[in-house]
Amino acid sequence: MTEVQTILNKYPEGRDNLIPILQDIQNKKGFLSKESIIEVGQHLKIPTSKIFGVATFYNQFRFEPFGKYHIQICRGTACHVLGSSTVLQEVEKTLKTKAGQTTRDGMFSIEVVACIGACGLAPVITVNGEFHAKVTAQSIKEIIEEYKVKEEETCLQNN
Repeated sequence: MTEVQTILNKYPEGRDNLIPILQDIQNKKGFLSKESIIEVGQHLKIPTSKIFGVATFYNQFRFEPFGKYHIQICRGTACHVLGSSTVLQEVEKTLKTKAGQTTRDGMFSIEVVACIGACGLAPVITVNGEFHAKVTAQSIKEIIEEYKVKEEETCLQNN
């Protein structure tokens, strides 16, 4: 029995359970895969296109896993005023991927968030929950490079 089937067995058929099921799957797996959406459709007897339509309506649902290093970029008022749009552009340029996506190697993902709650440190990003304050276009390159080096060191230690 798959993780998705275990979740589905907790819910009876019916459209009323769609969002709680999708939330449970995402909480367990980290994202909604194509396969999990198909399983939900079969269980609830709802076309997958309808499920995908509901899931894309809500920005809480993801359709690909986070990278090993998940970068959250604050776009709250203080961060916006102090240049978080430039920071976001630099992150996307450096990683060659857009907000809401994961790099091809699965190493980094980018998420724009409304507010991290560290306005006095603006502009702020987090990487796997670790705060980086007063980031600039230049410092973002250095931060990303630190995580790349950290990953290389980890790989060398494991080999």
